[in-house]
Amino acid sequence: MVQLPARTVYPAKDWRQATPQSQGVDAAKLDEAVEYLRANSGPDGVNQVLIVRNGYVIWQGSQIDRVHGIWSCTKSFTSTVLGLLIDDGKVALDTPVADYVTEMASAYPEVTLRHFTTMTSGYRAVGDEPRGTYRHGPSPTPFDPCDAPLFAPGTQYAYWDSAMNQFANVLTRIAGEPIEDLFRRRIAEPVGMDPKEWRWGRFDPIDGIVVNGGSGNANRHIFISARQMARLGLLFLNEGNWNGRQLIGTEWVRMATRPQVSTTIPLWPDSAADGRGVYGFNWWTNGVRADGTRKWPGVPAGAYSASGYNNNEMFVVPTWNMVIVRLGLDQNQLHLTDGVYAEFLRKIGAALKEGAGDER
Repeated sequence: MVQLPARTVYPAKDWRQATPQSQGVDAAKLDEAVEYLRANSGPDGVNQVLIVRNGYVIWQGSQIDRVHGIWSCTKSFTSTVLGLLIDDGKVALDTPVADYVTEMASAYPEVTLRHFTTMTSGYRAVGDEPRGTYRHGPSPTPFDPCDAPLFAPGTQYAYWDSAMNQFANVLTRIAGEPIEDLFRRRIAEPVGMDPKEWRWGRFDPIDGIVVNGGSGNANRHIFISARQMARLGLLFLNEGNWNGRQLIGTEWVRMATRPQVSTTIPLWPDSAADGRGVYGFNWWTNGVRADGTRKWPGVPAGAYSASGYNNNEMFVVPTWNMVIVRLGLDQNQLHLTDGVYAEFLRKIGAALKEGAGDER
């Protein structure tokens, strides 16, 4: 398929809408893709689906303004704050976290920001004992380091919620302010996120500064609507540039959304997910696993997503110039798997018209 010229428009107060045909998409085939997702979803179906191509909304559900928590999609917001702090020259990926949280110095002196954002830190908090099926870092005190790490940093992969909450605490110390405030000022406001349709859950202050949740657990996640979340997707689709203004470094976006975890390291047994070969800097990528398969077979290799419990997902597909958001609260009824998402995306790819899409 020929890659179409990408001429992106940017939403002002609201998104511009266009017909699928005007953006080089076969409307009937797009409807088939959406119907497939509806048929394979729980009760939220496609109510909170938003599909954007070239900056235009070409399909939207009836509840794209519904605001609720998005669980582990929060992690992609957290790593975005790290990107801003690196852009500012305050830290580097390999900065030891103990430089900012001295409680880490005893058992975790070699853990770096890179380890946190790739889920390879080995961090374990006091109280991280499994709670039923919740085994991957459920501690109510995530800022209290356990003396016994899961493993030496960088030697294994463990999708671990307490580590991400401690990561947010470290970023708060570096920023000198709540990371929600930094994200709002540097990202949310410039891209036009409606302040009534997003907020960031928080823990109590530590040393006088509120700590926002880094992982998305314990009801301290990002609360947002599909309409507003898609703005972050469009920013990343355009490599950190918003209508001519570079809000976050291009190199950061490229690194964050490409595989950063080796397939050769072991997987920690209680990890909630396997990110080896497919995990970036808190973004999931369509990389290649150790068995040679892609996360979403048949989908462009450069695709990536923010992913959270309850079937919350935002896909960015650069070669299609598309952002696709599906939010919900229905995983207890039906869990949307990588296989379902892959087929949904493949059907969207089949709807793209070769050589079309330049007309407006």
